[in-house]
Amino acid sequence: MKQSDLQPKEFAGNFGTYINQVSIEYTLIEELEISVHRFIKFVQNIPLDKFDYRYAEGKWTIKDIIQHLIDAERIFAYRALRFARNDKTELAGFEENDYVDQANATKRSIQELLTEMAVVRQATLSLFKSFSNEELLRIGIASHNQISVRALGFTIIGHQNHHQRVFEERYL
Repeated sequence: MKQSDLQPKEFAGNFGTYINQVSIEYTLIEELEISVHRFIKFVQNIPLDKFDYRYAEGKWTIKDIIQHLIDAERIFAYRALRFARNDKTELAGFEENDYVDQANATKRSIQELLTEMAVVRQATLSLFKSFSNEELLRIGIASHNQISVRALGFTIIGHQNHHQRVFEERYL
């Protein structure tokens, strides 16, 4: 299944912002595999002096953003698991700024962050590969918006793509 296979009823709210940033060329599983390698290679080519750079006061560093991507992917994958298992509980959002403030990403090496990102993506891939077609179509409520399991997978990718564009536009 590809991003273009998603139906409008499968996602609402801000999720569409991220989903629309995913290529229609590859399937969900292919893009989950490809996009993390593309992102890691991109980050490895960033000059070392940029990882702790903030383009304005109060803005996140590149390290902060990578940690944010890791945290968000874990949360999105958890939501996907809950919905795939037919859990009808509405899931709350999370305050991303609070997470970044508590994560201390700037005290970590870029290699540690990229290794963790790759490990988290492997877990996400295993999870999504385990879902049946029926499970991928299940819909739940997260952050006051409906979203399907497969749309959450595309959200993970689109969220990563969004932040890579931010790097290119505001950090490099």
